[in-house]
Amino acid sequence: MSQPARVEEIPYRDPASLFPAFADLPYPLFLDSAMAEPRLGTVSYIAADPFKVIRTDGATTTIDDAAVDGQPFDILKAELARYELERHEDPDVPPFQGGAAGLFGYDLARSLENLPDTQSDEMQFPAMAVGFYDVVLAFDHNAKRAWLISTGQPEATQAGREKRACERAARFHDLLVDEADWPVMIMPALDWEYSDSRAEYEAKVQKVIDYIYAGDIFQANLSQRFAADLPDGFDSLAFYGRLRQMNSATFCGYFSTGDTVIASSSPERFLKVDAGRVETRPIKGTRPRGETAAEDRALAAELLASDKDRAENVMIVDLLRNDLSKNCAPHTVTVPELCALESYASVHHLVSAVTGALKAGRSAVDLLAGSFPGGSITGAPKVRAMEIIAELEQERRGPYCGSLGFISFAGDMDTSILIRTLAIRNNRITFQAGGGIVADSDPAAEYEETLVKGRRLFEALAAMTSGRAEQSNKAVS
Repeated sequence: MSQPARVEEIPYRDPASLFPAFADLPYPLFLDSAMAEPRLGTVSYIAADPFKVIRTDGATTTIDDAAVDGQPFDILKAELARYELERHEDPDVPPFQGGAAGLFGYDLARSLENLPDTQSDEMQFPAMAVGFYDVVLAFDHNAKRAWLISTGQPEATQAGREKRACERAARFHDLLVDEADWPVMIMPALDWEYSDSRAEYEAKVQKVIDYIYAGDIFQANLSQRFAADLPDGFDSLAFYGRLRQMNSATFCGYFSTGDTVIASSSPERFLKVDAGRVETRPIKGTRPRGETAAEDRALAAELLASDKDRAENVMIVDLLRNDLSKNCAPHTVTVPELCALESYASVHHLVSAVTGALKAGRSAVDLLAGSFPGGSITGAPKVRAMEIIAELEQERRGPYCGSLGFISFAGDMDTSILIRTLAIRNNRITFQAGGGIVADSDPAAEYEETLVKGRRLFEALAAMTSGRAEQSNKAVS
């Protein structure tokens, strides 16, 4: 590896007060720990203007618009290897110190598995869109510290990298204004389309249950899709400001490729690699938040006591133990947390943690490809569950249940599962909500769960309609 990046500590500010100044650059990315949870939501990153972009639609993969041959994950791994850097010697500097970051859509699974090609692809979202970022702003919310990291990549010589690192750092310094204005938008109410009626969705849940009793699977994640046409001039950044305010989560994020926008308020980590240490945190088991403190406590206690929800979680933990073992050293995969309660703006969840240590010679990209897509949003066994999802869900999932995150030039990684996530393309917005179906699932309850999970996303858009937009044009806190 070559020398580490140029790292400069800068005055700490809320990254939400800075991101709008970067949002007009190409491929702006905000990995946003909006919830600032003490253990998980500790670091946020801003990046923009990558020096290289890899995209695939599943059939064709391009590097800076030039078609290349190969499997997308293999291409990504090879390109990352060209820019390896040592991690900075200061352990306080957060791990994303330049690297590849962006969208890994659910349909990347088609490059890994032979799945039925029966779904329509109305939105034609990219299956992968990843920028290679030479400059990153990193923010540690616990320590109240921030850094401007400039790698000098892709220059080939040390002198060239040092010169570029200084020039690029100066450019980003110019955008570090005291407080950026978040845009505000008032728009008419949207006319939402549901992929399934209540009866249709409940029939699909029953079909999954039938597959379980037939011995095909133990569990499958089934979702329904909501879509609407957007008014002319819709401001996706204004919407994201509202979303992060109303549904803050540990893995919020905003990413724009120019033709596609991802606005996420996900609570779920997919895969993290930190100096070779691996963690995944699957979510299975949901209850709504209560209207009163007593009702809220009762719902949380009900979730913790639910054999059905615990069974969902444990099955996915077992699947992820298997997935991680493909690329982790023998006897290192453990489960330090099982079915712990985590509470968010609109829901309680059961969350587990599975950890391990990468095998010698294996990379973060190997781990991502070997575990993709996440077991918590597919089912068990994974491939058969994905086949059933392709049979029952009429539209391709696109970004939904894929991942947003980074893989650093030093080999570290952190990615979310894209749930509670809206995707925008061609003036149309979509999101999906679903849940894990097991043998004793109640179809009516499963339908209601999709509405509970989608509630805050609907509300964030409704809050922008005429007469309800109260958001300040200053930084959204």
